[in-house]
Amino acid sequence: MTDTVSEETLNRAKLNLETARMSWNELERFFAGGTLLTVSDDLDIVEVAHCMSIDDKSAIEGWLNSEKLSQVADDQAKSWSENSAELWAIVVRPWILVQDK
Repeated sequence: MTDTVSEETLNRAKLNLETARMSWNELERFFAGGTLLTVSDDLDIVEVAHCMSIDDKSAIEGWLNSEKLSQVADDQAKSWSENSAELWAIVVRPWILVQDK
């Protein structure tokens, strides 16, 4: 059990270090490629990335069903483009998670 906790802690720390602010211009090509997912403000983007990295199907399905994790909508992308938005982003291959906080 200790090894599992240790691995999870290390994974979360690694993901936290990989989280960065990115401009919409840098992210737009991932939106066009269909690999950009938006994370609701009430979720911790690092926790979502962690659950995706360990393939926690239950958590991911719950967020998808409640639309707390979803593809970026066209109108949202347009708004971010018009406002030159900067978003929190993290890569969990093949996905890029973004959060507008």
